[in-house]
Amino acid sequence: MTDLALVSDRTSMPSHGQRQRLQDAAFRLSTLFFALLVLTLLGGVIIALVEGSLPALKEFGLGFAFTEVWNPVTEKFGALAPIYGTLVTSLIAMAVGVPVSFGIAIFLTEVCPPWLKRPLGVAIELLAGIPSIIYGIWGLFVFAPFMQSTVQPFLINTLGQLPYLEDVFMGPPYGIGILTAGLILGIMVLPFITSITRDVFETVPPMLKESAYGLGATTWEVVWRVVLPYTRVGVVGGLMLGLGRALGETMAVTFVIGNSHRIASSILAPGTTISAAIANEFTEAVGDVYTSSLVALGLILFVITFIVLTLAKLMLLRLQRNAGT
Repeated sequence: MTDLALVSDRTSMPSHGQRQRLQDAAFRLSTLFFALLVLTLLGGVIIALVEGSLPALKEFGLGFAFTEVWNPVTEKFGALAPIYGTLVTSLIAMAVGVPVSFGIAIFLTEVCPPWLKRPLGVAIELLAGIPSIIYGIWGLFVFAPFMQSTVQPFLINTLGQLPYLEDVFMGPPYGIGILTAGLILGIMVLPFITSITRDVFETVPPMLKESAYGLGATTWEVVWRVVLPYTRVGVVGGLMLGLGRALGETMAVTFVIGNSHRIASSILAPGTTISAAIANEFTEAVGDVYTSSLVALGLILFVITFIVLTLAKLMLLRLQRNAGT
């Protein structure tokens, strides 16, 4: 009887294959749940933005995105100035941050002495951990006075005297403004682009670089003809991450951009961005139209970010397709 009981217990227990199938099914369901949770949260954000933007969109229509006027007294609102400031400051940030980030990444992976590589890498990563409000305070009390006394007068007296650049570098040296905000953003995106670029550069097989050096290639030729083609997908991803950070940055830009709802041809003049406008005015917004206009700014920023990420994904797919061929 005892042997029969043992046999019946063993046959009633699930086999190892059955346990594996149950574990796999539970794993698939849990990962599916998390994926659907992300989509649900994203859908909730979109619904909240659209619902909050409806009063402004009904009042101003699509012209809201192409109107510069922003007057809470008369309840006339337009998003053109914040959109302009967001795009211009992000372009300045990328123009400054990308070359510096690439230079640091190339130095760390190709030229840097071993004793300096780790401390310099840690220092770059620590920049990413500094809160944005600290960048804003430093920009307002240290960087902006330096820009006002040194950099902006130099730009006005040199580039501002050239025929096609006089409008871009004209006006009094305020210190704060679109250029200052763009430079602060360039410093902020630098550690993100540098870290990702350095990591993808280190994935290049040493044999490829050694073969190029053996054929007589210089360090620049190895980087340009071997490292960058091998890592272009990861490099584009790092650039898009930096651009996304620049588009959505709030506090640091709020401190140094001047918060003026107007479009000026000079990048030395004060301006505003979508994030800065929302942060500055949301607590003071009175009335449904005013509040809805600020929410509509958030919806526009979401659309801009979505377009940027979509273009980045299409670019990555194209690069992967070309690499496969």
